[in-house]
Amino acid sequence: MIDIARKLAFLLIGYGGLGALAKPLVGGVGVILMLHRVTACLDRPDGPNRHLTITPGFLDVLISEMKRLGYAFVSMDEVVARLRSGRSAGPFAALTADDAYRDNLIEALPVLESHGAPMTIYVAPGLTSGAADLWWEVLDAIVEAGKPLTVTITGKQRTLDCVTPADRNSAFLELSEWLTSEVSEEEQRQVLRSLAEQASVDASAPNRKLLMDWTEIRRAASHPLVTIGAHTVHHCNLKRLEAGKALREMHRSRSLIEAELGAAPLHFAYPYGYAAAAGMRETHLAREAGFVSAVTTRHGVLVPGHSAHLHALPRLSVNGRYQDLASMRAMLSGATTLITNGGRRLVTV
Repeated sequence: MIDIARKLAFLLIGYGGLGALAKPLVGGVGVILMLHRVTACLDRPDGPNRHLTITPGFLDVLISEMKRLGYAFVSMDEVVARLRSGRSAGPFAALTADDAYRDNLIEALPVLESHGAPMTIYVAPGLTSGAADLWWEVLDAIVEAGKPLTVTITGKQRTLDCVTPADRNSAFLELSEWLTSEVSEEEQRQVLRSLAEQASVDASAPNRKLLMDWTEIRRAASHPLVTIGAHTVHHCNLKRLEAGKALREMHRSRSLIEAELGAAPLHFAYPYGYAAAAGMRETHLAREAGFVSAVTTRHGVLVPGHSAHLHALPRLSVNGRYQDLASMRAMLSGATTLITNGGRRLVTV
């Protein structure tokens, strides 16, 4: 219900003209857009992870519209430079994509080339190598298999039916919540693979099918429009790890990427990135790990005050829930930043 109410508000702002009126007052100096998948060939368009996907056609339309509105598309290096200098000839936008999905290279990059728009792709080396699982896609395959799943949640053994679409959706939501809030980060893979075994699902298949391998990441990194950033090693919720482990996840992600590409990444994205996954401690750790910037998934436009908080930068999510220009215009106006963040333009985590 919250998502529905938020989307209605975004549409009212986008279509009603309120965004255009608000933008001069609350629009900020720029935005960082967050993508995940960009593909016209989604295997399960009604699946529980569909919100992570937009089409290349919508990406093309969005960039065109933002250019019409005066946005200059820049790299994350340039975002940092503009925030630090406090000077800008006009609004700017940076495109970012989490997890290194293969379609970023195959389907998104041609769109970027047509516009000369840079993008930063945040890589988690454990996902790339298969040392970590793309758990949300594995879980989708598990419930889609349709077999009953026996699990012990909060000390009680239960059997979750996965027969009907409603059963599968309910099971996916409950298991997602359990895996990310009750199961420890260290135990998550073992628990997930136990569920995959019950359902006769290959837990490694989504990584191989959906993510770039190192050869493809090197190809992307060699492109003049692409910057490679880091996303921890194992896509961990850093706030659920003790400080030493969280810092190692950051440091090792830099060193592993440097070993593969010959250069250490300067920019970082917190996995999950919401308040329960990235707080003040994590911003200090990201700075200690040597990153120049770090992005969250907290909703917001960039304001001059972010120059003092380069390791807590907000983003606007470009996803399947808001795959329309009216919603994006509302977000770009800055009005939805105030709605989402209780009237605050600057949220430092």
